[in-house]
Amino acid sequence: MARLNLLEETRFEKLPVNVYASETEAAENVARNIAQIILDKQKSGQRAVLGLATGSTPIEVYANLVKMHKDEGLSFKNVVTFNLDEYYPMQPDTVQSYVAFMDEHLFSHIDIDRENIHIPDGTLAKKDIADYCLEYENKIESLGGLDLQILGIGRTGHIGFNEPGSAPNSGTRLVTLDDLTRKDASRDFGGKENVPTKAITMGVGTIFKAREIILMAWSKKKASIIKKAVEGEISGKVPATYLQLSDNVHFVLDQDAASELTRFNTPWLVKDCAWDKKLVKKAVIWLSLETDKPILKLTEEDYNSNGMAQLVTEQGPAYDINIDVFNQLQHSITGWPGGKPDADDSQRPERADPSHKRVVIFAPHPDDDVISMGGTFIRLVDQGHDVHVAYQTSGNTAVWDTDVLRYVEFALDFKSSIGEDTSKLKNIYTEMREFLKRKKPNEIDLNEIRKVKGFIRKSEAFAGARYAGLEDKNIHFMELPFYETGKRVKNPLKETDIKITMDLLQKIKPHQVFAAGDFDDPHGTHIVCFKIILEALKRLRKTNEWTKDCWLWMYRGAWDEFETYEIEMAVPLSPNEVHKKRNAIFQHQSQKDRPVFPGDDEREFWLRAEERNRETAVNYHKLGLANYEAMEAFVRWEF
Repeated sequence: MARLNLLEETRFEKLPVNVYASETEAAENVARNIAQIILDKQKSGQRAVLGLATGSTPIEVYANLVKMHKDEGLSFKNVVTFNLDEYYPMQPDTVQSYVAFMDEHLFSHIDIDRENIHIPDGTLAKKDIADYCLEYENKIESLGGLDLQILGIGRTGHIGFNEPGSAPNSGTRLVTLDDLTRKDASRDFGGKENVPTKAITMGVGTIFKAREIILMAWSKKKASIIKKAVEGEISGKVPATYLQLSDNVHFVLDQDAASELTRFNTPWLVKDCAWDKKLVKKAVIWLSLETDKPILKLTEEDYNSNGMAQLVTEQGPAYDINIDVFNQLQHSITGWPGGKPDADDSQRPERADPSHKRVVIFAPHPDDDVISMGGTFIRLVDQGHDVHVAYQTSGNTAVWDTDVLRYVEFALDFKSSIGEDTSKLKNIYTEMREFLKRKKPNEIDLNEIRKVKGFIRKSEAFAGARYAGLEDKNIHFMELPFYETGKRVKNPLKETDIKITMDLLQKIKPHQVFAAGDFDDPHGTHIVCFKIILEALKRLRKTNEWTKDCWLWMYRGAWDEFETYEIEMAVPLSPNEVHKKRNAIFQHQSQKDRPVFPGDDEREFWLRAEERNRETAVNYHKLGLANYEAMEAFVRWEF
């Protein structure tokens, strides 16, 4: 599609954007683009000069290139590469170095000549960096410049490590990293304090010289900064906006990363829409909040003045639209998350029958159940349903090392107090202390340490589930194998993970399954756990009649919350129920005060959950619904 036509269609977008259904599809497209450049250069006997990026965004692109090399014979003999950046100081054999990253994901799997690989040198003396950077630029120019530069984007809007304040004509140089950038990198370094404060990066001006620039972004975590980069004013506060000045750039996004662009988030402001029920609901809620008026008070003038005249013309009058959306919201509210017995369920989110349901609450980590749906969990138990909780992973990477020693010391004292021999445990304890003294950031723990961390999470999960009212026989610890790497990065899901899940589901034969649907979990565990549940249910549905009466509900809360227009079941909580939920979360002492992996949100998990639940209730009230203390929200998965 030509750039002019694209801009005419989208209006708000200031550069070309291609949106794909998934990261997988988008990454394959970018990889094919790179492969075509390499092949075209081979045909003319020339070198392909590529600017490469690091971070999670290009990993799948590189995986596709490796696959093409192995399966299709794509050769990299004529390829010269220049990487965007490197931390400073940084030794190349350090696992966090971009040298190690590129070897792991690309270079060690293809036939590129090592002398053709260029990555900024993080080992230089500071006095030598300026000359080195100038030489880096000269090398690129001597080869005729970059044929293609691929980019990711940081949440500060940085491209490469060009942080806010970078100039549009900047060259390769040493820079100071933004605090948010260092925070985002902290998971790789075992804490922000271990992240270097500086980096060597290509400049914005260097990037601009490339004959083609592709910026890639995946996931909703990038949606906000993508909107600024694509639709915002050009500003040094968001360096990626400088790309609006280039005629050679296009953005490649998955649907989640593009979700806040105007044409996707509020398409009625851009073009005529195909008004299905979901879009009408989203638009009317938006209009209500935009005008600060309850839904039932919206007028035709409100619709016409806010880009929604088409909706009123096609489906009006406005009052009828208002009533329909208001009723949808009202019918989503229920105090009976397992269905209300002997009641008309035609306008309720859950079925009345069977009146006593078998329920499985899956928790990716040992505290996700009470954090995300603790109030609903307690209510399901109180209302007499046969509730089971299944903790999918041990969560053993998210415990402080000091807690391990404290618990082992407790075990030593206890064993000694009852006259048991403690010599073996003392030896293990000594090994643990010695290991932890010399432990490097992100180093894999000793097996014994990992076990103790798992035991700590398990004991807390038992305490939380018991507080919610469960008996021990209804508490299941799955310890799915994909998680047990001892590292932040986990293995891909395997058949064993699915089989364990299928066995549990077949044993319980639930009418309701609750699963974590907040896929912005920074560790990626939630999405893997959800895929495992989904695959298990899909397979079971082929041969098991009970699955036809099994509904899958998604919850959120630990990392984000559903938008109001998405919510299909909203369970209101009283002040007393909010307090009970908080106490259930407090059973997870190792995650209190400051968890090992807090993510971007500085609040404790209990506070995040309460404030998100209150915000959901406030949003309902703003729309004209009853004023509840808090609400837990759910969306049903349709097979």
